[in-house]
Amino acid sequence: MIRLQSPIEGRKTHFGYIRDIFEEYGCDFSSNFEYDQGQFDSILWREAGETIYLRLPFIVLEGELDHYEALIAFGSPYVIKHVVNIGLDRDENALATVAGISQFQKPLDKDGHIEDKSRWVQASENKIEKLLYALEEPLSS
Repeated sequence: MIRLQSPIEGRKTHFGYIRDIFEEYGCDFSSNFEYDQGQFDSILWREAGETIYLRLPFIVLEGELDHYEALIAFGSPYVIKHVVNIGLDRDENALATVAGISQFQKPLDKDGHIEDKSRWVQASENKIEKLLYALEEPLSS
């Protein structure tokens, strides 16, 4: 994991507003959340069973997370690498395996070693810059 310092940290906004904008830029709301905190994930790179993500965590200041008007504040973003098993699952979940990838298989390493860290720091900073710029643009009708 690589922690980043970013101008998005501490930024407050409404959940639904930011979710809609972030989705347009390939940054998805993670379905693994609590009602007082959550995260947005953006895939920076994927090959075979390895994926490098930019993760943008946040806390809920007012309201409940699944509501459009919930007020959130961003924490420190970070880069994380997940390594999943893309082979066949030989246990009782084998029938759930589609194209060699099962949603029920546990990752081999959910915080894998990241090589060429400067590359991913730069990619993350560029992505965050685009997201922040999008927030400043007037909404089109």
